[in-house]
Amino acid sequence: MDRLRQRADFLAVADGARANSAAFVVQSRRRDDSGPIRVGFTVTKKNGTATERNRIRRRLRELVKRLDGISMRPHSDYVLVGRRAALTRDFATMLDDLRSALHRLERQPSKQPNSSRSQTQAANRIE
Repeated sequence: MDRLRQRADFLAVADGARANSAAFVVQSRRRDDSGPIRVGFTVTKKNGTATERNRIRRRLRELVKRLDGISMRPHSDYVLVGRRAALTRDFATMLDDLRSALHRLERQPSKQPNSSRSQTQAANRIE
């Protein structure tokens, strides 16, 4: 399992499917290459001071380490967006939340590149 580090990769995953939890949001995107699973972590400044944000990020990284790789789809990218609740939420509960979120992502259909929003924008340009 590799890490996502470049902004372009994070932005590409943000356009994919997402599943919400109390302590984090999981975003996923299927890739066309045969590379390994890649995971990225992000926590916005509104979640607290740098120390708190780092603690949230560390907890999210540990969740992914303890998760079995079978739960994640091969050839996919995942981003965990931390929320403030990740500081106080029980770790075992967060692990169950992550498993549940990944299971919900499995059942979601992949987003098509021609989303309804882009079709609406194209229709507005024609008029």
